[in-house]
Amino acid sequence: MTNSIKILSAENRQKPIWDEYVLKHPEGQLYHLFDWKEIVENTFGHRVSYFAAMENNTTVRGVFPYVHIKSMLFGNYAVSMPYFNYAGPIADDEEIERELVEHAIGEINNANCSHLEMRCTAEKKLDFPVKTSKVTMLLELPENEEDLFKSFPSKLRSQIRRPEKEGMNFVSGREELLDEFYEVFAINMRDLGTPVYTKKLFSNILASFPDTSRLGMVYYNKIPVGAGLVIGFKKTMEIPWASTVRAYNRFSPNMMLYWNLLKLAIEMGYTCFDFGRCTPGEGTHRFKKQWGTSEKQLYWYYWLRNGGDLPEINPDNPKYKLAIGMWRKLPVWLTKIIGPSIVKNLP
Repeated sequence: MTNSIKILSAENRQKPIWDEYVLKHPEGQLYHLFDWKEIVENTFGHRVSYFAAMENNTTVRGVFPYVHIKSMLFGNYAVSMPYFNYAGPIADDEEIERELVEHAIGEINNANCSHLEMRCTAEKKLDFPVKTSKVTMLLELPENEEDLFKSFPSKLRSQIRRPEKEGMNFVSGREELLDEFYEVFAINMRDLGTPVYTKKLFSNILASFPDTSRLGMVYYNKIPVGAGLVIGFKKTMEIPWASTVRAYNRFSPNMMLYWNLLKLAIEMGYTCFDFGRCTPGEGTHRFKKQWGTSEKQLYWYYWLRNGGDLPEINPDNPKYKLAIGMWRKLPVWLTKIIGPSIVKNLP
């Protein structure tokens, strides 16, 4: 790296040039944007570090955001970025990228973190262990909904039509739907045995991305039974959160939800729909694959302070099986109170 390039902690005044770099970089993702720094700080209270490789203090040559999470339950570690699907270091070249990572490791090491997790959408030349167990599912969108519907097999078209025949309907909006969205989301998280985020997270997202974020709701006899949040970035609309109420799943509200959000993406001018990450072979993977999606490999790299096994701070870890079973038995109102203080420390 040349002497004219330095690794600096990005400040709020540098948001425009940071975001401009992210928008132009081929690996720049939604969660690289500077807005997420304020969202995570205001929602969860974590320390968030945004490092930029700056040339002559004026030109961005690379960025690396990460969040420092410290809790008694789950330890002291850092993630780029937690709660979301992708981020990780991006730069003009591999040398700058490595410098960004090394600088972050120095900071993280001084903070006594056990590890750094980097959630990347492309393979990196980093000398660290990597997980490749996750993929993301992408669907290229045509210019109109008619062509999209015709591209589906007859079985899928029938599944899409069924919720409407059952009397369900779909509505899209923003803050006016937030309470109903959160209720469906909280019920679904309880049923999965997972602590629920605070409603403030979604409120902050909607406020930060007024032009590109939307909520979608499915109703059955005016009862909210399906909910999703979508955000657009570049040419892609992504659905990071989707939920349905299990008691109504026999009517396939998820099919109505996804079909209408796909239509919304086309209406808003997006050419790709990101169904989000999943593990090949599992139920969510099969659900996403039926829409005609293609897989994109994800690469999660790890710096480990003391070596050893890769961390597994997720619901698939067998040691959390008992806690998950107990959580499923709690009333939803209680999970809304105690869940946010737990899940903010889960990546």
